[in-house]
Amino acid sequence: MSAESSKKELAVAALRNGTVIDHIPADVLFDVVRLLGIEDMATSVTIGNNLQSAILGRKGIIKVADVEFPEATLNRIALMAPSAKVNIIRDYEVVEKHHVTLPDELFGLVKCNNPKCISNNEPMRSHFTVVNRQPVTIRCHYCGHTQSH
Repeated sequence: MSAESSKKELAVAALRNGTVIDHIPADVLFDVVRLLGIEDMATSVTIGNNLQSAILGRKGIIKVADVEFPEATLNRIALMAPSAKVNIIRDYEVVEKHHVTLPDELFGLVKCNNPKCISNNEPMRSHFTVVNRQPVTIRCHYCGHTQSH
């Protein structure tokens, strides 16, 4: 093993147990951190930003020790990071690997662009239905307004 490849491997420490979310576009990394509530966790968290990526150019990575997020929680990030990959680690081994998938409905995740929508004027959670996945187009459940992401 060359010194250069050793340095690349040491850029992010190994994880005994937990979740690794990789291939997050660098410009939305901290949005993903906030969405998952990672900043409030008491466990060890490693966040790498602006790492080189052959696919994305620059990417982010999040490693959370001793936490396995429910799939529904992880899929919420698909709107902002559709290229994200999730690895579940147990005893330093990857035991599960999958891509995030945009759910059919989004609750409380996106704000409706229609200023007259009831969800913007009453204390209620937004509710959107996914109309198209490529490019992502969603429709507000309350006013029918569509928007692209």
